[in-house]
Amino acid sequence: MGPLLRRLSGLLWAGLLMLPLAAPAAPATAKTTAGKPAERVYTLGVTPQFERRQLFAIWKPILIELEKRTGLRFDLAIMPDIPSFERQYNAGAFDFAYMNPYLMVANPAGYIPLVRDETPVTGILVVARDSPFRTPADLEGKEIAFPAPNAIGASLLIRAELVRKYKVNFTPRYVNSHTAVYLSVTQSLASAGGGVQKTLNEQKPEVQERLRVLYRTAAFAAHPIAAHPRVDAAVREQVRSALLDFAATPAGKALLQEIPLARMVPTAMKDYQPLKDLGLEDFFVPER
Repeated sequence: MGPLLRRLSGLLWAGLLMLPLAAPAAPATAKTTAGKPAERVYTLGVTPQFERRQLFAIWKPILIELEKRTGLRFDLAIMPDIPSFERQYNAGAFDFAYMNPYLMVANPAGYIPLVRDETPVTGILVVARDSPFRTPADLEGKEIAFPAPNAIGASLLIRAELVRKYKVNFTPRYVNSHTAVYLSVTQSLASAGGGVQKTLNEQKPEVQERLRVLYRTAAFAAHPIAAHPRVDAAVREQVRSALLDFAATPAGKALLQEIPLARMVPTAMKDYQPLKDLGLEDFFVPER
């Protein structure tokens, strides 16, 4: 976590206690204050790549800035784990969402992508630094940790490439977050683990020092911020423009880098078509 966020984290942590631990997200609602007209509040759901406190410290300052720039109100919805987030996403519970790119392909609620980071993402397969594994083929018959079945870089692509390219038989172990994956490998609870470079870089130095990257997947378009189709088109464009303008400022780049979204660009469904073309349906596990 960057120095700016470390300074903010202490101030923001108290507000975290007011967030429900596992309450379902709700679409935009109108909140009425005595003597004032009803005010619509939009929910933003974020995929829980990190632990709850860190997610709050990253996203809450961004929502505060977004409110200033748009005049709209936002509530941050943090689910306890990735499967819970995907269930809410599939049900269309969030007005806006930051999510796994593959959810733009498996997209029953019809979310519309607005912005993404320009830098492509690759999945990584990590092993203990002193392990004997030198190629993915060495993982035959081993247990491999993943954050969730459908995390695109950290699970879907890795599992597909292990099976299709290397013909490896392995036992998947889903541990609910990227951090838990890395700890599983360092604690010898799994022979290897799936992640992405950004989340590996966010781990404590003592964790990073005990891991090495064994394999990298093909690159793909980064995680988008998307809007539910029920959100008015004018509001969608207002939010997109505000995010892009914020990303062009030094303060915006510093905050958005923690997601990472510092190199923010507009995006559309066509950017995620290559993921659809990979034919990962056999490896996708619908959350119910």
